[in-house]
Amino acid sequence: MNPAPVSGSAAPDRATPLRYLRGVGPQRAERLANEGFASAGDLLFHLPTRYEDRRRIVSPREIDGPGTWTLRGTLSELRAIRTRRRGFVLVRGRVCGAAGQLPVVWFNQPYLLQRLRDGEGYLLHGSVRAMADGGLELVNPTCVADIGGAEAAGVVPIYSSLAGLGPAATARLVAQAVETLERDPPPEELPEHLRRRYGLPGIATALTAVHRPGADADLEALGARLSAAHLRLIYQELLELQLELALLRAAQIRVVKRHRYRIDDAVRDAARKILPFALTAAQKRVLREIVSDLRAPEPMLRLLQGDVGSGKTIVAALALLIAVESGLQGAFMAPTELLAEQHFRNLDRLLGDRCRLTLLTGSAEGAASARAAIGRGEVDIAVGTHALIQRSVSFRRLGLAVIDEQHRFGVEQRRLLQGKGERPDVLVMTATPIPRTLALTLYGDLEVSTLDQMPPGRTPVVTEIVGASARREVYARLRAAVREGAQAYVVVPLIEESEEIDAASIERLGARVRDSLAETPSAVLHGRLPAGERDRIMREFAAGSIRVLIATTVIEVGVDVPNASWMVIESVERFGLAQLHQLRGRIGRGALSSRCIAIHGRLSETAARRLEIFATAGDGFALAEADLAQRGPGDLLGRRQSGLPALRVANLVEHRQWVERARADARELVAAAAGPEAALLLTRARHRARARYEAFAGG
Repeated sequence: MNPAPVSGSAAPDRATPLRYLRGVGPQRAERLANEGFASAGDLLFHLPTRYEDRRRIVSPREIDGPGTWTLRGTLSELRAIRTRRRGFVLVRGRVCGAAGQLPVVWFNQPYLLQRLRDGEGYLLHGSVRAMADGGLELVNPTCVADIGGAEAAGVVPIYSSLAGLGPAATARLVAQAVETLERDPPPEELPEHLRRRYGLPGIATALTAVHRPGADADLEALGARLSAAHLRLIYQELLELQLELALLRAAQIRVVKRHRYRIDDAVRDAARKILPFALTAAQKRVLREIVSDLRAPEPMLRLLQGDVGSGKTIVAALALLIAVESGLQGAFMAPTELLAEQHFRNLDRLLGDRCRLTLLTGSAEGAASARAAIGRGEVDIAVGTHALIQRSVSFRRLGLAVIDEQHRFGVEQRRLLQGKGERPDVLVMTATPIPRTLALTLYGDLEVSTLDQMPPGRTPVVTEIVGASARREVYARLRAAVREGAQAYVVVPLIEESEEIDAASIERLGARVRDSLAETPSAVLHGRLPAGERDRIMREFAAGSIRVLIATTVIEVGVDVPNASWMVIESVERFGLAQLHQLRGRIGRGALSSRCIAIHGRLSETAARRLEIFATAGDGFALAEADLAQRGPGDLLGRRQSGLPALRVANLVEHRQWVERARADARELVAAAAGPEAALLLTRARHRARARYEAFAGG
């Protein structure tokens, strides 16, 4: 039954649809719904972006210098002044009080002339600056009618706009939702023992304090979202997300796997024989974590992340060897045919004397016979692309599935590969360094292992950042390096020229670079080329018949050409730090000294700082942390993890400690089958996780 419209003395409750609130209506309600706000209760979680300290109100004559002030006065002489800058308007006037007045100006807000009235009293809050003539001026203040109440004074929340409403109108709308807290407080969902553990207030108290801070509120803590009220909301949001992931994990490991691993001296001796070099301490640590998971009764679900060249493949090879020596089959899935072929060659070189391997991709010859051999158990390790998860592929006894570059697959692809066996152990890998807090959020259903140590022998890459004026010199140096035997990448951000984006494109730059290279064999590579053409070009580049590859970021992941030792990145300011690090990781893989030259156009202060970090830091995890801090968690990996909800309150950069706490507490709640006190929290997490939960549970 729909709630009755709110009118007259009828007061809204949390479930009241927004179309029934004052100042909304059906059309605006639809726009609000598109932004995720359907009811009055939803508005409670549209938190203030900042707070203004209006606890001390003065008259114009009391202002004695520049600073931030709140003053009471009457506006007069309001007028619009057009400037030489086209379309830019100043609104000027005066704030008058007893025996004093102060000039006031608003920049490019002509609509204020319809909202403000000469001769009426207002409370104004803003910055006072010194003028050239020695006087003072109030600049761009917020302005509310002085009606004698206390709501415009004190610590005042300022909101970002919603659905076309300005900040003031948004504040009035949220205030209607806040009024419901006393009449219709939300149910307490956070168990009391967790609130006590961290000293957090109840939900109604927290929401009230965030939207209506008391006169004694800590303005600095409020502004930084570190007040007890904010932390309560942050923790609950993170806990709900981690509960969803913990439930997903519990659904996957609920069954006991039927296969067992043989890990004895004979297996250890076999592993030592295939090792081409001594393992690093990090590789040994990660291998111990994997072996512990393989020995456990429940299936392994582990993410292995490591920087470019950190030795993930050898760790995966050793895990696959353990499976084969235990009478089980292994699967290794990669996102592209090129990468699958590369892994097949590496694994065949390491394990070919002890294991039977096959390659299964969309274009591989003999696919039918390979599928049949896998099904009969005549293949120990199947390496391939999405072809491995086709219905026509079945394994006789799949024990371990390895998925490379996990972020390029979805949850569904992982589930389908798991479905090829009776709950096989799963190891997913990524060469994209992910800050721990982001990893716990993106892959919270997995345990995380990190290779944070590089094997000896990697060639350091010298990185240079230069302006566009140095381009001619850069390409002269590139030609000289190629003549001396190097291979090179030239990376550009765009395929086609764009009027909206000031950046290099293959369309404009590709022909020019190829002309400048003269007799040097070169090719252009981008994502719009047919897959067969892309693979042919990459094979020829890997074989050395193509010396310079002019490409977009299709080369970002998995391309291994040891002789490639030079890279030029055009319009480098268009790339994020993590992406730049992945691109640079394509060189320095062989014995040749390597150089990456990044050419930039006009730089913002933020972009200049990003490039400075890129040039001086070689560690991918340090770069990833810096990238997360600069850009925020939004889309650091280039795409969103399927089904991951947006965070409304928490920030993965600022609230790392709370991510760790929420993860541990979520697993504790799920493992303990928490009782009625956590029932609401768990129920909502189950609803959000339902589709993925049922998929993994086989429902």
